[in-house]
Amino acid sequence: MDLYPLVKGIAIGFAIAAPVGPVGVLCIRRALADGRGAAFVAGLGAAVADTFYGAVAAWGLTLVIDFLTNHRTVLSLIGGLFLIGLGWHTMRARTEMLATPDTRIGLVRDFVSTFLITLTNPATILAFMAVFASVTAVHMRHPMSFDTNLLILGVFLGSAGWWGVLSAVAGSVRSRFNPGWLSWLNRGSGAVLILFGAGVLISAFWSPTSVSG
Repeated sequence: MDLYPLVKGIAIGFAIAAPVGPVGVLCIRRALADGRGAAFVAGLGAAVADTFYGAVAAWGLTLVIDFLTNHRTVLSLIGGLFLIGLGWHTMRARTEMLATPDTRIGLVRDFVSTFLITLTNPATILAFMAVFASVTAVHMRHPMSFDTNLLILGVFLGSAGWWGVLSAVAGSVRSRFNPGWLSWLNRGSGAVLILFGAGVLISAFWSPTSVSG
């Protein structure tokens, strides 16, 4: 069995997930507050969303791609407001450090949050479309082939692998943090999330086409 498409998908998923963004900020905060396990669960939400977009790009689902591109402004608006609300909540979050991972409800909340952040980011689908167009043409010939499905599986493994690495690295320094530092971390990460949200909102209504037109 040729595993090259799987390896290629892992590289794509890892590369797209790696740039630091709002999900990275959330995972680092979760690792320092609740441990690497909770951070990894949060990262999996982004990995699932990455896999969805990877499948859309790999399978050439024109209807979905057209919907996402045509509603880019709405998605950006939803994502930006969600980030601002999440940032405000993070700034006001509790400051005690847990000896054990968060409750199931907390884990589900974090998973859903990162999933929605990634899913409502139009840049993600555009990134996957660009990468798939330049790196592979397998989906253009056989959209539902076994190699294409291996490629999509690789995207999930690569994205999940990045969040595993980030969670482990951030969790390894957790013992050096105290509640006072965590309080500042909450404020700082919350402010960063709000800035990310504001940037998304600005990009939704300020584009080269809107300026020139």
